Amino acid sequence: MSLRFASQTSAARPPAEARPDDAALLDSYSRTVTRVVDTVAPSVTHIRVRGARQGRQAQGTGSGAIISPDGLVLTNNHVIDGADAIDLTLGDGRRFGARLLGRDPDTDLAVLRAETTETLPSARLGNSKALKPGQIAIAIGNPLGFESSVTAGIVSAVGRSLRTQNGRLIGDVIQTDAALNPGNSGGPLVNAAGEIIGINTAMIMGAQNICFAVAVNTAQHVLTQILMHGKVRRARLGIAGEQISLPQRLRHAHGLTQASALRVAEVFRGGAAEVAGVQPGDVVLDVDASPVTGADDIVRLLDSSRIGTRVAVRLLRGHEIVIATAVPDERNE
Repeated sequence: MSLRFASQTSAARPPAEARPDDAALLDSYSRTVTRVVDTVAPSVTHIRVRGARQGRQAQGTGSGAIISPDGLVLTNNHVIDGADAIDLTLGDGRRFGARLLGRDPDTDLAVLRAETTETLPSARLGNSKALKPGQIAIAIGNPLGFESSVTAGIVSAVGRSLRTQNGRLIGDVIQTDAALNPGNSGGPLVNAAGEIIGINTAMIMGAQNICFAVAVNTAQHVLTQILMHGKVRRARLGIAGEQISLPQRLRHAHGLTQASALRVAEVFRGGAAEVAGVQPGDVVLDVDASPVTGADDIVRLLDSSRIGTRVAVRLLRGHEIVIATAVPDERNE
């Protein structure tokens, strides 16, 4: 049987010379990745920290993405957690210190400012809301300080949830099979256009290199809040969830224009959502008539102005529309 199967497979396979497109496709893919790396790698910095961790002096390293010529850097909170001193090294060998502008453990993000007057190479921010599974994803890091580490794959899934070190769930996380090498935490995940679509944050050991990145739309909100307030002030409903697609029949039945929403995976005890009667499995459609298409919309809508204010949360429960009235409190670290 095995010989016959092999014979059939061999007979069905076109001659190598009849398949020139394979080499062309691979070459095109290689050129795309190379072009993206050439564009983005100069803006990826090595981060070295010194400080007290778990009661003792320690050093740590990671990566970061420079997102403005005057030296704003996005990285992971866990990379700089406990740091007393932060140093940056670019791929061209330039070195300078950095100061922490603010951090957000809830999304495992931090914002640094490079302490230099030089104009720095910077990367463009994309739109993670437009991502679809199957798109090219390229993870770039600077684990050693003098060269980039690059892996490439595809976006495996969007709208995932990931639990952070402080026990919270980050929503709107990108899952990719672009392997995350040691020291690449905090570096950018970029698309084929050379735009940052996420900040690499974690990998699952022993799980075929499944890696995760915080969506850049969430990172943009965190950046704006930190630049305005020095921290992320946000109201809290007390839920965690994941983005889902809304079937056309449901959209038609309820007159919905949005293609996706947020399904509640967890309702935190004592939170505003529990008091308002929100249940796991409910689908959040909007907050005060503003559509919710994913977790980053919840983050954006529940800003400081919503703290202590009644909000109307429209839910899809089964096939019925339910309105829950909640009073969010302020989320703290």
